[in-house]
Amino acid sequence: MIRINLLPFRAARVKENIRQQLMIYGLSVVLLFSVMGYTLFYLTSTLNGLREDEKRIQDELKTYELTIKRIGELEKKIKEIRAKLEVIRELERNKSGPVHLLDEIALAVPKEKLWLSSVKETRGSLTMTGTAMDNETVALFMTNLEKSDYISGVDLQSAKLRTIPDYKLNVADFVLECKTYAYKEKAAPPTAKKP
Repeated sequence: MIRINLLPFRAARVKENIRQQLMIYGLSVVLLFSVMGYTLFYLTSTLNGLREDEKRIQDELKTYELTIKRIGELEKKIKEIRAKLEVIRELERNKSGPVHLLDEIALAVPKEKLWLSSVKETRGSLTMTGTAMDNETVALFMTNLEKSDYISGVDLQSAKLRTIPDYKLNVADFVLECKTYAYKEKAAPPTAKKP
């Protein structure tokens, strides 16, 4: 019978298995390091790209800030110009207002039945004194004044009958008070809040 010594074959097999395992381990480590290197390279390039984007966006924001600042200045100028235009319009209204007011008063006076002795206007409050043939004429005059666009709130302050002996005539002296186009309500003072 022939005897074969298989020990060196088994030892060679074990050696070969160890070598294969070391090769697999080594290749796994190389593969792991290459994956880590690729991931590091990818993340670094992505981070650099994001930093460039951030820098570009910051530069754009600076230009927008300048634009927003200019828009704010323009809005402020527009507001000032509108306020000036409103003042000009108000001055034009006030310039032609007294003429229209006197015209409206003249149109409201009943002809040859009512005479005005004084007309006084202060801050939109108009006071008129005069003489009329009778109380109905004063009422007609008040009604005519109420129809005007420039006069409102006509109020009779006093009316007195008087006799003119030379002409044997009874007349009514009156005082009217009303508000004009220039009248503005006084703003109520702010009330203090109770604690």
